[in-house]
Amino acid sequence: MPNVLFNIPLPQNEPVLGYEPGSPEKLALKGELAEMKAREVEIPVLIGGEEIRTGNLADCVCPHEHGHRLGRYHKAGEKEVRKAIDAALRARPDWVSMPLEARASIFIKAAELLSKSWRPVLNAANMLNASKTVFQAEIDSACELIDFLRINPFYMQKIYQQQPRSSEGCWNYVEQRPLEGFVFAVTPFNFASIAGNLPTAPAIMGNVVVWKPASSTVFIAYYIMRLLRAAGLPDGVINLVPGSGPTVGDPVLNSPDLSGIHFTGSTATFRRMWQTTGQGVRKYKTWPRIVGETGGKDFIFAHVSTDIDILSAGLIRGAFEYQGQKCSAASRAYIPASMWPDLKKRLQETVSGIRMGDPEDFRNFMAAVIDRQAFDTITGYIEYARNSSEAEFITGGGSDDTTGYFIEPTIIRTTNPKFRLMEEEIFGPVLTVYVYPDSDYVETLHLCDQTSPYALTGAVFATDRRAIDQATRILQDAAGNFYINDKPTGAVVGQQPFGGSRASGTNDKAGSMLNLQRWVSPRTIKENFNPSADYGYSHMAEE
Repeated sequence: MPNVLFNIPLPQNEPVLGYEPGSPEKLALKGELAEMKAREVEIPVLIGGEEIRTGNLADCVCPHEHGHRLGRYHKAGEKEVRKAIDAALRARPDWVSMPLEARASIFIKAAELLSKSWRPVLNAANMLNASKTVFQAEIDSACELIDFLRINPFYMQKIYQQQPRSSEGCWNYVEQRPLEGFVFAVTPFNFASIAGNLPTAPAIMGNVVVWKPASSTVFIAYYIMRLLRAAGLPDGVINLVPGSGPTVGDPVLNSPDLSGIHFTGSTATFRRMWQTTGQGVRKYKTWPRIVGETGGKDFIFAHVSTDIDILSAGLIRGAFEYQGQKCSAASRAYIPASMWPDLKKRLQETVSGIRMGDPEDFRNFMAAVIDRQAFDTITGYIEYARNSSEAEFITGGGSDDTTGYFIEPTIIRTTNPKFRLMEEEIFGPVLTVYVYPDSDYVETLHLCDQTSPYALTGAVFATDRRAIDQATRILQDAAGNFYINDKPTGAVVGQQPFGGSRASGTNDKAGSMLNLQRWVSPRTIKENFNPSADYGYSHMAEE
């Protein structure tokens, strides 16, 4: 429709459903959970619309019931990865030439499907394969992913609308070209919304994508791909290639057609990928755009003026929702000495009442960590603290992997502000507390800023405005997302664009126009309506 100027209005954020007893959404989700758990799916490699079965199989399981298999997936090898790159490049000409409104309609339709009939499907997959409680699944695989799919097309339009001035006799305009080649999307296990956003954000801007999902949550990625295909995404635009990191990553990073990397995962992996692309930069047809969100050692800093009830709730929700497996989870806390005795008692009382178990039981607040490797890593940190004279266990410390990978919500107090558990990312339900003298507020703020290499999220709790302003100023570089009297998790698309710097990533702010701008290469065009027929200039008429 060339004779239409389309307008994509700014959408509202998707409302969070409550799943109260007897509610329609609870009944639908309970039914989907039962059906999904009763069947076992076989997940192929998805390349250019073709389902490829390599025979190299791996299991998809429930972390809270690791003996239960949800399905099996075929792992891609080097041959399949190269085929995915070729399929993406073949799909590119048609995808690039598709009008923005046609591309936008696909993802807006996907959001609409997800808000209705696909909502229980994605939420059930998330609960079973990632061990998320119903609330954690709802805010992730439903609401946040819906928000990405609706708001990113709006931001795409805003980018296209940014045009330069034109002087008399000419017309200047800017074309936002997709990157020349393909984008490599590497997604984490912990958020279905990120798994959906990392391949679709570049695709919305006209790029083609090779997508490697986290091996532990291929099950969720498979259902996201099915959703996108149901919404009309053309074959080859996004190609799903599950498999081991080196097997998939090495041929991708060695391809001269690599034009971008959209990554969320560990800092170490991102550094290796950056180093590899840097060392091989001469082989690429264009400079690859590298966008990454990595680790965090996120903090909560309390001032003596804060309310203990509000602080306690922020610490517990920030540290233990989704078992602390959020890049933004509160992992270290700084508490004034005068407040600590009452806060300690409050935390012990509250944490002792936290229910942990199967996410199919909606009464549970916590479930299991993602897999054996995570379980061993987290319990290794707990054992390190147990054997240290600088650590005191306030809550938890126990674990059980008999049926699922369960770790108790654990709070540890340390007397050493540079204790290992204050500096290193754990990615589990472990909160380490340092108690500081009330009079050392400013000095301890500087200590917080200098303790960890990460700078993703952080929060200050206080009612004293001067204390809030001091924390905001001193911790300016310590967190890309900073919260005042709120937990450091739960960024909302379009409201708190998400990302950090230092060892936490490139801070390209998912859920904003800044991120989408990275997936286009502008071309400036000048059209002259009155070109000169003479090469000379007026000053040449006289010596």
